[in-house]
Order: sequence, then C-alpha cells, then structure tokens
Amino acid sequence: MTRRRGRRPPVVWLAAAAGAGFLAGMAAMSASSRLITVRDPPVVELHSEVRTEAVAPAVVPSGPPIIAADPTEDLRKRRLQLPVEGLTREELRDTFNEARGSDRRHEALDILAPRNTPVLAVEDGRVAKLFSSKAGGLTVYQFDPTSTYAYYYAHLERYADGLKDGDHVQRGQVLGYVGTSGNAPADTPHLHFAIFRLTDEKRWWQGTAIDPYPILTR
Repeated sequence: MTRRRGRRPPVVWLAAAAGAGFLAGMAAMSASSRLITVRDPPVVELHSEVRTEAVAPAVVPSGPPIIAADPTEDLRKRRLQLPVEGLTREELRDTFNEARGSDRRHEALDILAPRNTPVLAVEDGRVAKLFSSKAGGLTVYQFDPTSTYAYYYAHLERYADGLKDGDHVQRGQVLGYVGTSGNAPADTPHLHFAIFRLTDEKRWWQGTAIDPYPILTR
C-alpha cells in the first residue's frame, strides 16, 4: 500500500496537538500565577505573638462567600459610624502608614480622646473576641455581619458592662471606653482602631490590613 506524501499519520498528529496544548496550558498557568501573586496583598498576623490559648475557628455563615473587588469602596458604602463618641470626621488623622519600630507600619488609626470616652461599634456585627495583650491592652475584635471584615478596638480603659464573646452588637453601641492599656503612653489616652479583611479561615487574629482613614472620612 502506498502512503501519501505530505500527511502525518493520525497518531503523530494527535501527539503533536497534545504537546502543543500542554505547553499552552502551562504558559497560561504561569501567567495566572503571576497575576495572583501581584494582586493578592500580604497577610499580616495581629498580636499572634502574645496569643497563648487555643482558639476554635469562628462560625462562618452559610451561603457563597462575599468577595468585594475593592474593600475600601465596599466599606465606604456602609457609611461606618465613627468609633469614638463626639468625634468629627475632620478631627481624624491618617496614621496608617506611620512607622512603628524599625520594621513595621502602624496599619491603624490613633484617635485621641479624653479617658473614658465611649468607644462605639462602627456597624452591626458580633463580638468575635475580647482579648488582652501586652501591646493592645484591653481589645475588642468585632466581625461585620458577613464575617468578611474585622474591626479592632485597642487600648481600652475598660469594657462596656456585660459585654462578652459572641454578643451581637448594633451600630453605635458602646463597646468600651478610651484608655491607655497595653503599650499606650500613660498620659495619652486614645483608641487604636484598625480594619482588616479576614482570611477564608475567619480567624479573629489574622487578616489583611485596610486603611480606615479614607473610609471614615468620606
């Protein structure tokens, strides 16, 4: 039987096509990996060095995860309550990128106020953890209603009466009072307020920091 010239046998043609498809797939995966690496911000641990107890993961709401392409814009739309009673937006100062020590950023707002000024929940949610640490002193970790974000209130003088882990709180509810617990200067009562986006594990001490200043001042 005579074989026609200029045509590859079917087996050879299929092998070549499969090889080309494999190389194209690997190139696409490589490009995708680079995009994810660039797009995803680093995860930061908050006060993990002083956590001494075993912590059960938070209960995650059922249903598909809520993922905002732009967390800052998402939070702006919520018109969050200012976290200190009597505070005006004009009084806020952006301290998010200020240096703390030689190797880290502040990643929070310091809001000066007289000692025992009420500290307010910025929106509805629940108390994920009341925690005392060497750095933050008396602190509150509050999850938003979707468990997408955590709001962190630190250096409190004391908690609101009866406040406990797991409590559902409402926007404007008193969580505690401005103080100088933790490593805050004794003569400078203030609230250390931070926002971070939770990881998929929904751990109250872990997330990606978000600058509260452009959210609270809009």
